[in-house]
Amino acid sequence: MQLAVYCLVYPLLWMISKLPWRIFYFFSTCIYVLVYYIIGYRRKTVTENLQLAFPEKDEKEINRIRKASYKHMCDMFLEMIRSLSISEKEIVKRFHITNLNALVALEDKNKSIITMMGHYNSYEWTNSIDLISKFRCVGIYKPIKNKYFDKLVHRIRGRFNSRLIPSAKVFREMTMDQRQENPELSLYGLISDQSPKLNNATFWIDFMGIEVPAFVGGEVLSRRLGLSIFYLHVEKVKRGYYEATLVPISEDPQNEDEYAITEKFTRLLEEQIRQKPENYLWTHKRWKHRDAAPSKNPIAS
Repeated sequence: MQLAVYCLVYPLLWMISKLPWRIFYFFSTCIYVLVYYIIGYRRKTVTENLQLAFPEKDEKEINRIRKASYKHMCDMFLEMIRSLSISEKEIVKRFHITNLNALVALEDKNKSIITMMGHYNSYEWTNSIDLISKFRCVGIYKPIKNKYFDKLVHRIRGRFNSRLIPSAKVFREMTMDQRQENPELSLYGLISDQSPKLNNATFWIDFMGIEVPAFVGGEVLSRRLGLSIFYLHVEKVKRGYYEATLVPISEDPQNEDEYAITEKFTRLLEEQIRQKPENYLWTHKRWKHRDAAPSKNPIAS
């Protein structure tokens, strides 16, 4: 059954990835109409999340942000599919690194780094960094149950020599990487605004005015491995074009106060969300544990 579904869907995905850009984004708009108006995918969740994060905004503004966020989400999904066939020249043009000199300076140190990212703007095209630097992008991902689509994700996100590590193996594999005699120069990308399971929650933080458990994997890894850690600040210039800037969080994580790295990442992401909330992925249940914060746990505000 898994193979049958894959064989039916893959040719369609390939054809979509080859569409001229104007038709490609027209198709994305059609998907938006289907997802938002007809299917109503997670509309209740998105509305609740927006109302929680922006209690000061009226219904009209909430609706505007909600519609715009669905349009952006559909573009993101289609852009991932586009990665099946996008050329090296095209992806570098569309995902521009503003401070390339910072990458060059990091290359000279010959030491791998960690970048923390949120579900904000584009994170699907960050593997373009492989094409303009000596760093090999390493993405952390959650495997898909359908093994054929899981291989497809590897193919899409592993283009341009990028590498993927399953989330369940990230601590072991990154540790093994850095213990090698001559470790490969890697840029580890971590999506760090997920909601951890309650039994794994060690730190709670005020995020968009709401107390939630924080994902601290980036901080733990940077401390354990002694790797400099950055925030990837991505802005959407216009449809299909992004600018990314490496913002230093800590060059000496082992001497940072506990949870200081997680706190700084959260504030940087929060600042972007408040500026353009429509470019955040509001469909995931980031605030589902908001009422479960134990008073004995550390909480940052």
